[in-house]
Amino acid sequence: METVPVVVVGAGQAGLATSRELGERGIEHVVLERGRVAQTWRGRWDSFCLVTPNWSVRLPDGGYDGPDPDGFMGRDELVRHVETYAKNVAAPVREGVDVLGLERNDDDFLVRTSDGDIRGARVVLATGAYQRPHRPAFATDLPSGVLPLDVDGYTNPEGLPPGRVLIVGSGQSGCQIAEELHDAGREVVLSCGRAPWLRRRFGDRDMFWWACRNGFIEQPVETLPDPAARLWANPTATGHGGGRDLHVRLLSEQGVTLAGRLRGVSGSRAVFAPDLAASVAWGDERYRQFGSMVERCAKELGVDVPEIPRPEPFTDPGIEELDLRGVAAVLFAGGFRPDYRSWLPWADAFDEHGFPIHRDGESAVVPGLFFVGVHFLRTRKSSLLYGVGEDAAMVAGAVAAY
Repeated sequence: METVPVVVVGAGQAGLATSRELGERGIEHVVLERGRVAQTWRGRWDSFCLVTPNWSVRLPDGGYDGPDPDGFMGRDELVRHVETYAKNVAAPVREGVDVLGLERNDDDFLVRTSDGDIRGARVVLATGAYQRPHRPAFATDLPSGVLPLDVDGYTNPEGLPPGRVLIVGSGQSGCQIAEELHDAGREVVLSCGRAPWLRRRFGDRDMFWWACRNGFIEQPVETLPDPAARLWANPTATGHGGGRDLHVRLLSEQGVTLAGRLRGVSGSRAVFAPDLAASVAWGDERYRQFGSMVERCAKELGVDVPEIPRPEPFTDPGIEELDLRGVAAVLFAGGFRPDYRSWLPWADAFDEHGFPIHRDGESAVVPGLFFVGVHFLRTRKSSLLYGVGEDAAMVAGAVAAY
């Protein structure tokens, strides 16, 4: 049986950044990836692009150095960037190796893989912030003939059967795909939940420039109103067209039909809650909170305080029912959930929402088990291309000291 001191699971930005930090410390390790390097990014839809500017890609020894720092890399360019990073840091990646399970022995782990078992003293799970697409329980009640799919099953408008499309979820992915389908001439219904939104620019600076300076991106998990807030959607915007606003008000103006939260399916009818206005108001409050942070930050930096326009009045009443006999597909865009419990034997190592119970990335329950790239592992930037390198360095240091 092969023995490797440290096994890293996952070859996305989190696993590769961790590999770089382990290599810098002279720690022998292997990175196992069931698909290919940057597999999660490869699975995004055809027109996908980053919502954060290219300059925010700040992997250790792998920051963006191309000609368009204020642009937004598309899917294929981003994959190439991560592939190049893996080569440049000489990450010992083994592609096409699926980790089937972990077992903890007295002093080490048994990592069961599709390519044989590996014994390792420490294991770093870098399996991504987006592991299991979330579908409501009644998704199975959809009538036959309606195609159900998740965001990672969507490729482009031509890949869907002809007809109306219902999108469930109004976060970044839901809004972006709704706009793409509408622009392609499809009739779209968007079922909206609570999702924050921000203007692409405040003054002449990108929203993410402000987020990196006003404390927003550095907010630790302890500042959230409750642990479930880790599951909130990211603020809606888009990187298309050089970066611009995108939120439900704009989609409504463009002709997308809005509805409240999907309550259930009854026969051939989808039933929506009468909470559209309340959900929009919730997002507006998040916008105002961020705007206040921008104003305070501008004063502290001594730069011009940008105008923070008030949200326009929201008057769309939305629909409360939809005849599914005219719907070709339902796309579930209600976010992702952690999925550790489906393949790991330590149920008590994760909280009620499925997130690891840890101290700075080191499991508080399973000795020698570490996590990197988890959404809000420590701060809002923990899983981002902008901030995952800090967590990777912290965890690599803990691995070395273990």
